[in-house]
Parts: sequence; structure tokens; C-alpha cells
Amino acid sequence: MRVLGIDCGSEATGYGIIETDGRRHRLLKAGTIRTSPRKPFPERLRRIADELAALMADFSEAGDPLAVAVEEVFFAANVKSALKLGHVRGVALLEAARAGLSVSEYSPLEVKCSVVGYGRAEKRQVQGMVQSLLRLAEPPQSEDAADALAVAICHAHHSFARQKMRVRATGER
Repeated sequence: MRVLGIDCGSEATGYGIIETDGRRHRLLKAGTIRTSPRKPFPERLRRIADELAALMADFSEAGDPLAVAVEEVFFAANVKSALKLGHVRGVALLEAARAGLSVSEYSPLEVKCSVVGYGRAEKRQVQGMVQSLLRLAEPPQSEDAADALAVAICHAHHSFARQKMRVRATGER
């Protein structure tokens, strides 16, 4: 399974694509979509949408089905920031729906618990565990990309656990 994790932000949207069997994960691509706060907000949204759509198209055609995992909104410094973050999340969800991809959403607490084992983990701890779980020589440079990879890993763990429960319940393989 391939998973695209997205960490939404109006100035920096992180993305991370992994290939996983639920236990072992391999980094395929990660990065950050940066937009200028000097540009009009609709233009910034369009750029984020275009880049996410291109990623989804590239990796949907590349083999295994692509699942999309997006971090839920949990905190914003003010209402205006929360609304902007909501718009970016809407763009990410819309592009995934347009591409016909399945989408899952996870709270920051779920992501941190799944990756680090502790819901109040700090950014450095998340980066370190992402580095370890993906067997990378160095932690991801961008915190946004590391967070997106953590969301993807969280989805892989949840999907694998759901699959195991289904197998146990039905006796299928």
C-alpha cells in the first residue's frame, strides 16, 4: 500500500509518501509546498491544490493504490488562522476526492500516539521516530514533511490493525 500523508498549512503544507506493508515502511517522496504570505490567499490555495493533485496523479499511476491521510485541525492561534487552515484542508480533501482516492483523517494525538507512543510528543521526537521507522540516515529536514510522514505512518498502522481485526473476525486471509 502507498500512503500520502498531508500536514496542512497556508504557508507550508507538508507531504510524505510511503510504501508500507503495515509494519515496515519505505520513504518514496517527501517535501513541503511553500506559498508566499504576500500572494493573495486564493492563489496560494490554487498552488497547494495543483501540487497535491500532481502528486496524487503521479503516485496513483505508479502501481499500488494510493490512500490519503490528512491531519485534523487541533489548534490555531486565532480564528483567522483556523479558517485558513480549514481552507487548506478543504483543498486537500477535494483533490483527493477528485482523484477518487480514499481519505482518512487523524487527530494530532492519534498521530503522535501511533508514531511516538505518547500523545504529547514534541516535534523533535516525532522527527526522530519518523527517521527510525523509515530507516533514514537523517531526520526529515522540514518539520512539515516529518509531520506529514507521521500522518502516513499513522494511517499505515491503523489500516494494518483494522485488517488484522477483520481477518480475525471473519477467519479470512
